Amino acid sequence: MKTEDLPVVSSETPSSTTEDLTAPRGRVQRRSFLKGLGAAGAALSAGALLSIKSQGQTSKSPTTLSKGDAAILRFLAAAELLEADLWQQYAELGGVTPGTQNPYQNALQQLDGDGSQYITSNTLDELSHAEFLNAYLISKGQEPVDLDGFRNLPSSQATGAQQTGRLTNLMKLHVDTSWFVRYRSQKNPDFGAKFPQAIKIVNRPALPLTDDDFNDPNHIQAIANTAAFHFAMIEQGGSSLYSAMAQKVRNAEVLQIVLSIGGDEVAHFLEWMDFAGNAAAPPLAPLTDGTLTFPDLNQVTKPTNLQTSLIFPVPCEFISPTLPRCAVIRPTNPQGAAMGAVQALTNDQLFAGQSRQFFQTLQELATEADAAQRGF
Repeated sequence: MKTEDLPVVSSETPSSTTEDLTAPRGRVQRRSFLKGLGAAGAALSAGALLSIKSQGQTSKSPTTLSKGDAAILRFLAAAELLEADLWQQYAELGGVTPGTQNPYQNALQQLDGDGSQYITSNTLDELSHAEFLNAYLISKGQEPVDLDGFRNLPSSQATGAQQTGRLTNLMKLHVDTSWFVRYRSQKNPDFGAKFPQAIKIVNRPALPLTDDDFNDPNHIQAIANTAAFHFAMIEQGGSSLYSAMAQKVRNAEVLQIVLSIGGDEVAHFLEWMDFAGNAAAPPLAPLTDGTLTFPDLNQVTKPTNLQTSLIFPVPCEFISPTLPRCAVIRPTNPQGAAMGAVQALTNDQLFAGQSRQFFQTLQELATEADAAQRGF
């Protein structure tokens, strides 16, 4: 997509869910969670957000935000709203639900017995991030991000999916799996390194589109495996984005916010790194569904060892190639990080079917965030 075809973001944030999410392994708790994700997509109303304004001041809060800090928080709020939207779709069909599990849930639980709980927990985290960032913006006299006008993409027709407008499209994804290679390499993209795809996942659904997808065990497992690699792709992108934006923040409290939420994104990524690895290891791999194949990546040793149990970042080049290698999140170069995130999600086909105005909105938000400077 050309740059001029891209967008700026505004959006109401999702409502918070305060139930305890620590369900024991294998137990279905917090059953009211999905019931709360109705047609409104758990969006926090403008009225509810405005009521926060008088409550948001703290003793160390800046009275106002710099233009750059506000732009960074607005872009991150938009990113969290998009994440919350896609995770809600995953949670409706693959997360914690009472009663008999559908074949998609069972396939996800083949990757990890707690897979459905992880999906539900990740969803609630993203909802909390979006709600907090918008509320904080309001408490500083800034406009919250409102994307509700763009909730016009279709929902899955499989049983369990809410029939409501979506911001994101999980039906024909081009999943970038180069992150799997990157985090097992001693090279760093901040120094220009490029990485091949670990698995070619092109034009594939990451959730069942209709109940017909439940019928073939091999097919539904391939859908779950696609989702697993997509989960990690999304969260590793968030890890890099927050690390990059932290380098541009001016105010200490805003830095606290960006570092703290960014740490949670890293925690998500490491879980999904392990989850995706299980999709490309015995006993589930190798698995073929039409033109899509999930090989046993443990058999790949060149040019990079793709051992699936290597879930922590391998030490790589950092700051300078002359310094010792260091295990870090990468990339973290702040130059163009926000626009890079928009482009990556666009290439993923996550926004397939969205309007030109949507892309314009994201582009403007990203441009403003990228223009922010630390200012010290």
